[in-house]
Amino acid sequence: MDELMGLAIAMAEHKHKVWASERIKQGWTYGPIRDDALKTHPYLIPYQELPEMEKEIDLMESIDTIKFIQNLGFEISKSKK
Repeated sequence: MDELMGLAIAMAEHKHKVWASERIKQGWTYGPIRDDALKTHPYLIPYQELPEMEKEIDLMESIDTIKFIQNLGFEISKSKK
């Protein structure tokens, strides 16, 4: 289970990176408040610097995705390299 939690955390970090990259491509920049007109957002920061509540949201979505995959009958395992 520890490995799956590690996977969920890695997925949450990746999700944030993808989200931030897409916003930056769309012209968004960091700003202390979200402003759609100015395209500023306070969460255009590294995942580790996000407020705990925001990290928790991404983590819960990742855990839900892993559970969904498992409920479909797939097994998730780390290859031994």
